[in-house]
Amino acid sequence: MKNLYLLFSHKLTEEQLIGAKKELNCNQIIYLPEDLQELWSNVPADKYDEKSLEKIKEFIKNISTEGDYILIQGEWGYTYEMIKYSKKLNLIPIYSTTKRTSKEILNSDGTITKTSVFKHIMYKKY
Repeated sequence: MKNLYLLFSHKLTEEQLIGAKKELNCNQIIYLPEDLQELWSNVPADKYDEKSLEKIKEFIKNISTEGDYILIQGEWGYTYEMIKYSKKLNLIPIYSTTKRTSKEILNSDGTITKTSVFKHIMYKKY
C-alpha cells in the first residue's frame, strides 16, 4: 500500500478519503504540518516566495517514498513547481476531479446568490 501526501488547501471530503483508499490503494493520508499548510494555503499574490516553497519541498523529500502519491492543488505557480519536483522524486502527482452543480437564487433586492456544490469523481495523474 502507498501513502498519499496532500498539498491541498482544505481537508479531504469523505468521498475523497474513500476514493484514496479504493482508487489509489492508499493506507495513510498525510497532511502538511500546520506551519507549512499555512504557507501552501496563503501564497502571496504580489511576490514569488521561493523560501516557502523550498520548505515544502524539503518536507516532502524527507518523508516521502518513491511510488507514493501526492495530491497537488492550489496556487498555479506552486502547483506547477511541485508537480515537476514530485516527478524528480519519483512520486505520482495527482489531482482530484469534481462535478459541480450550481444554483442561482434571485434575491428580493435584485442581487443574485450563487451556490455551488462539488462532488468528487476521481483522481487523475498529472
